Amino acid sequence: MPKRHAGQEGDIAVRLTHDEALVLSEWLDRLQNAGLRPLVEHGGEVVAIGALVGRLDELLAELFDPRYRDLVVAARSRLVEGYEPDPLEGL
Repeated sequence: MPKRHAGQEGDIAVRLTHDEALVLSEWLDRLQNAGLRPLVEHGGEVVAIGALVGRLDELLAELFDPRYRDLVVAARSRLVEGYEPDPLEGL
């Protein structure tokens, strides 16, 4: 269990849809595999990202499903339904 630090007032909860959690988990995994070093400024950010990835991994049974890639593709598609223009165009 991670140690608690002075100044922490307790845990917070973030609610995500299942599709959001699956897509976010996949993206964070790719981000970690690509190398976080150019994107982070402090070790605390690495710890926070690792905690988020770990928690998502605990909750998502799809990670072990042989159809994982297809499930991620479907979740991504559902998330952008109804968005005009494509959210990617705004980056």
